[in-house]
Amino acid sequence: MFLVQLIRTLEAEDGGRPADGVRISGTSGGVDLAASEIGVSATAHGASLLGLGYSVDQVVHDYGDLCQAITDLAFERDAPFSVDEFRTLNRCLDNAIADAVLEFSAQRESQVLERQNDETRERVGFLVHELRNAVSTATLAAGALEFGNMNVAGATGAVLKRSLASMAVLINRAVNEVRHGSGGERELFSVSSLVADAQIAAQFDASAAGCTLAVAAVDPALMVLANRAALHAALANLLQNAFKFTHPHTEISLSAVALDGQARIEVRDHCGGLPAGSTERMFEPFSQRNENRSGLGLGLAIARHGVEADFGTLSARDLPGVGCVFTIALPLQSP
Repeated sequence: MFLVQLIRTLEAEDGGRPADGVRISGTSGGVDLAASEIGVSATAHGASLLGLGYSVDQVVHDYGDLCQAITDLAFERDAPFSVDEFRTLNRCLDNAIADAVLEFSAQRESQVLERQNDETRERVGFLVHELRNAVSTATLAAGALEFGNMNVAGATGAVLKRSLASMAVLINRAVNEVRHGSGGERELFSVSSLVADAQIAAQFDASAAGCTLAVAAVDPALMVLANRAALHAALANLLQNAFKFTHPHTEISLSAVALDGQARIEVRDHCGGLPAGSTERMFEPFSQRNENRSGLGLGLAIARHGVEADFGTLSARDLPGVGCVFTIALPLQSP
C-alpha cells in the first residue's frame, strides 16, 4: 500500500499536481491538519503491529527496511533518484513512520492504562472485601454480646476486639501501600494459635449458615514465618467460602498438619463437588461459582494472593459428589 501511494505521489508531482501529492502523502513535517492517505494507512499499520506483539523499534525498522529495499532496487536497475524524488521518498517515509509510531504509542498507553485500572480495581476490591468480612464478624459478635448480655471481657468480646483490630490493620496497610508501596511484616508464629483465632470467629458464620465446624487439634510446635494478618484473612476467606456453598446441616472441617517439610492447613466442605474445569477458575478475581452474587467473587483470589506473598501455595481438590478441600501449604519453621 505504501509503495502504491509513493508511486501515485511521484506521478502527481511529475504531472504538475502538487496538491494531489500532498493529499496522498501529506506535507513535509506533517503539519497539515487533514489526514493524508499515507497517514490513514500508516495509523492502521501501527495499531496492527501492536496487536501482533511488535515493539516500537520494529515499527520504525519496518519502514527503514522498505526504504533500503527501494534504494537497493534503484541501484540494481541503474535508476538513480533525482533530488526531488529522494525528497519525496523521505517525506513519505517520515510521515508514515510518524503516524504509525504515534498510533502505536497511543494504543500501547491505552492498554497500559487499562491494565493499571484493572489492577487498581482489584486492589480496591480486595480491601473492600476484607473490610466487609471484618465488619460482618464484628457485627455478629456485637449482636451476640447484646443478645446474651455477655461480659465484653469474655471470648465473644475478644472476637469483637480482634475484628476491630483487623479493620485497623487493613486501613493501616492500605495507607502504607499508598505511601511506600509496602505490605505487612512477616513474623514467626504457631499454626495452632492461628487456627484457634480462626475457629472463634468462624463459629458465628457456622451458626448463621446452619452448619457445624469441626476443628482438629493442632501440634503447638507447628510454626510458620508469614504475615499473620494476611494469612488469617486467607483462612477466614476459605472458611467463609465453605459456609457459603456447603449444604445445610453438614460439617465443615478445619485441620493443620506437618507433611513433607510443609505446614498444611486444610478446609473441607460439603458443597457437593465442583463443576468440571472450575478448580482454577475459582481463584480468578471477580469469579463467582454459581448464581449466588452476594459477594464480590474475590475471597479465593485474596486468599491465594496472601498465601503466595509468603512463599506458600493455595490449591483446591475436588471430591466429586461430596465437596472440595482447600489446602494452604507453607514452609515449616523451627520453633
